[in-house]
Amino acid sequence: MTLGPLKRVYKEVGVDSVDGAPVVTLDGRPLRSPAKSIVRFPNESLALAVAKEWRDGRDEVKPWRMPLTRIVLSAIDQVAPGRDGIVSRISAYGETDLLCYRSERAGLSARQAKKWQPLLDWADEALSAPLAVAAGIVPVEQARGSLAALRDAVAAHDDLELAALHLATTTTGSLVLALALSRGRLDARSAWELSRLDETWQAERWGADAEAVERAERQRADLRAVERLLELSRLP
Repeated sequence: MTLGPLKRVYKEVGVDSVDGAPVVTLDGRPLRSPAKSIVRFPNESLALAVAKEWRDGRDEVKPWRMPLTRIVLSAIDQVAPGRDGIVSRISAYGETDLLCYRSERAGLSARQAKKWQPLLDWADEALSAPLAVAAGIVPVEQARGSLAALRDAVAAHDDLELAALHLATTTTGSLVLALALSRGRLDARSAWELSRLDETWQAERWGADAEAVERAERQRADLRAVERLLELSRLP
C-alpha cells in the first residue's frame, strides 16, 4: 500500500482491545486503515510493535519508515477483499522465478548455481515443486504440477501472512525465496543476499550507484520487516 507523508495530529499512542482483539490507539481512538476499518491484531506483541512505529514518528508520519504498519494495512484493505487475486499474483512469480534463470557469464552462473540450487532443491523436497532452470533470459516453461504446488503453498497463508509474502516476493523477485523466508528456511538477510547476486556481481566490478544503494537499503528493510511480522504474528 502506497501512502504519502502525513502530518502527525495525535499525541498519545497506546494498545487496547476491541471485541477482544488488540488494537493500536491514537489519542484513545482505535487505529483505522485508509478504508476506515479498525485495525485488529492477532496478538498484543504485533500491536505493540506497530504502536512503536507510530510513537516513533515526530512531526510527520512517514509510511516508508513504518513497514509493519504498511503490511498490516495492506492485509486489511487489499488482501482481505481481494484474496484470490493476490494469491494468483504472488503465485505467478513461480512461472518466471529469479532462481531459475542463470547468467550466461561463467563466473556469475557458477555463483548462482552454488547459491540458488539448494533453494530449488528445497522447493522440490519441501513443496513438491521441482522447477526447471535455463541460461539467459529465454523463458522456460514450468510443469503445471509444480506451479499448482506453489500456489497451494501461497494459499496456505492467512491474510496477514499473505500480505507479508507478497512484499517478500516482489522485493526479491522470487517466490521460492519468499516461501523459504516464510517457512523459516532462510532469514531475511540470506534471502536478500541471494536475491542480489547479479547486483553484487556488478558492484564488485564497476562499483555501486549511490541511488541504487539507497533504494536497495529500503528494500532490505522491507524484508527485515517481513521476517519480524511473520515471527510476531505467529506468537500466541
